[in-house]
Amino acid sequence: MKLILSYTWRYKKYLILSLLGVGGFVLIQMGVPTLLKYIINDALLGDKPDLLWKIALLMLGIVIVGLGGELCMAYANTRIATNVIRDIRNDMFIKTQKFSHTEFDQFSVSSLITSTTSDAYQIMIFVQSMLRSAIITPVMTVSGFILILTNNPQMFWIILVALPLLGGGVYLISHTSRPYSEAQQKALDKINLNLREGLSGLRVIRAFGNENFQAERFDEVNQEYCGVSKKVFRIVSFAQPGFYLIFNAMIVLILWIGSQAIGRGTLDVGTLNASIDYVFHILFSFLMLAVLFIMYPRASVSAQRISRVLESTPAISENLEHGVTETSEKGTIRFEDVTFAYAGSDEPVLKNVSFTVKSGQTVAFIGSTGSGKSTLIQLIPRMYDVSEGKILVDGVDVRDYNIHTLRQRIGFIPQKAQLFTGTIAQNLRLGRPDASQEDLEKAAEIAQAREFISQKESGYEELLSEGGSNLSGGQRQRLAIARAIVKNPEIYIFDDSFSALDYMTDLQLRTRLRQEITDATILIVAQRIGTIRHADKIIVLNEGQVVAEGRHEELLHSCGIYRDIAVSQLSEEELG
Repeated sequence: MKLILSYTWRYKKYLILSLLGVGGFVLIQMGVPTLLKYIINDALLGDKPDLLWKIALLMLGIVIVGLGGELCMAYANTRIATNVIRDIRNDMFIKTQKFSHTEFDQFSVSSLITSTTSDAYQIMIFVQSMLRSAIITPVMTVSGFILILTNNPQMFWIILVALPLLGGGVYLISHTSRPYSEAQQKALDKINLNLREGLSGLRVIRAFGNENFQAERFDEVNQEYCGVSKKVFRIVSFAQPGFYLIFNAMIVLILWIGSQAIGRGTLDVGTLNASIDYVFHILFSFLMLAVLFIMYPRASVSAQRISRVLESTPAISENLEHGVTETSEKGTIRFEDVTFAYAGSDEPVLKNVSFTVKSGQTVAFIGSTGSGKSTLIQLIPRMYDVSEGKILVDGVDVRDYNIHTLRQRIGFIPQKAQLFTGTIAQNLRLGRPDASQEDLEKAAEIAQAREFISQKESGYEELLSEGGSNLSGGQRQRLAIARAIVKNPEIYIFDDSFSALDYMTDLQLRTRLRQEITDATILIVAQRIGTIRHADKIIVLNEGQVVAEGRHEELLHSCGIYRDIAVSQLSEEELG
């Protein structure tokens, strides 16, 4: 509830407007029955036609004023509810952008999507009901009690009997439905997970003829969600008929007692009619509040899930205020006894790794699958933080940097090139929005992407679909490399970023990189010996440790692991 109130309280002027609107709503609901009492008792039964017209005009005025109040209340409540869901989704997105991979592993992407969409929507619906019911009910109840005590005190005890019955029913339903609401949202997480996997892996599923298995798998989690939802709806479905039973019983009781009082001459018809309306509005407003409490368990579950995300502290501190932004060195990297283990893992992925990269050097990393190459280079831009030791970039521990300054110095090109919906130009300008058209063309030419871009009907303004799926794997990789070149960083990190390129394109691209990028430091993770053989230094990893480093020719004779890899890829003539 704290989360919901904190977002709602941001819009005080709309809350005031809603409160004023409630006054108009109550004016209609309580004012019209009161005037109707005088019409029946004084104007009609008292045969005073002039009084009838005066009261009718007054009633019309109350209706007009009250209608204006209702419109104000509806407008204010809608603005607050829609603004609240907008703010929650914005804050969720901003928060997740600050997450390290550790937090994504903890919460899971499917759960974060559910929280940002479904959970936020549940809170919006609850806020709409809360703003209406939580304000109207106390005002309506107090004004109704006053009018009943003033006009017909003998009916007061009926309400005192009805309200505890309604309250007990609300508590029972909300308490029973809460665990099912939690299970329902968790089941929705599983649906999102299966849906994401099914859509993103559609080609693989089709290639293996696995459509039926995936359909059965999705149906299983969908049935789980359906089963839990049925239990929730079954519990809630008892609320309305039960409340209306109490509601109608109270009205019948009032009519029975009132008719006897009229027969004895202690009550008039107009007062009975007004009393019925007063009780009706009190019970109906309380019924609205009861519905709010029934909705609360699900909204509470959603709020807790969102709060866990918003209140979580990212494992990687951004150091935005006190982090280093300026250094005297440029392009140097030093690992000092770096050990790293993933959260929850017993064995470290990297063990006591130490090496130095000088400014302007090209350094390559090679090793068997699982040797820790990709993990190692992801530590430099702080995708993860080291468990032990330290990494120095330009002489400063990466943990001491303003994280935006650190990442601005690095051009990171992952193996899986991630492009975004938009034009080619927009994707290339991702790291440098002010880049000129000439900068884009030069970067594309270096990355061997100019030819296929020029063949597109719209050139650099060609629209890319989600993830760049209307391009081949090699084209996506070349655009990702061009995007890093446009950024013009002092350190380039290629995480097996040439794997989708043919040998000729790979050679041409690396040749142009050596010609054009002479002052930047380049780190390359690769499986091909041909991609790294001309590096200034090659670091060989095995089981998370540095087992050798040197140039290609040196390692062929001094490192058995490197030579085994080379033998599997190079000819006898190339091996020398």
